[in-house]
Amino acid sequence: MPAWPGGNCPACGEWMPPNMVHCRECRQLLNDELYRSSVEIPEFVPLPELASMVEITPAGLFCPCPKCQQELKISRKYLGQRVQCKFCQAEFRLDPTSPVVRHADVFSTCAHCQQQLRFAAKYVGMKVACRYCGGRLHVLQARSAST
Repeated sequence: MPAWPGGNCPACGEWMPPNMVHCRECRQLLNDELYRSSVEIPEFVPLPELASMVEITPAGLFCPCPKCQQELKISRKYLGQRVQCKFCQAEFRLDPTSPVVRHADVFSTCAHCQQQLRFAAKYVGMKVACRYCGGRLHVLQARSAST
């Protein structure tokens, strides 16, 4: 089958460069030996990697300020350090051994849809599904900030 040598389109007369298959203007096949074939679009099959279990660790926690009781969202990198409440400016140490901190809700980002998730501390160590996309997640125990 010879390649299109270049020249005017047989249908619309526009000049087309060599080695073209379709006319850029009217989409006419430029080579007489070519014909339109029916293309069957295959059924979509999701890749198995997308349905796989992804491990995530809590990025931080929600705990109340000891002075004003307002809920604070604190990154886990501040565990064991002194932090300041953004509402009342009270300073306190975020003690990782405190029952309030150990049982506080934690947050992380879904590895599938990048939405922020909030979940109770009882789900740490369990396999869960994202509430937004249904992606399967294994919530791992966060290592302490000192290690």
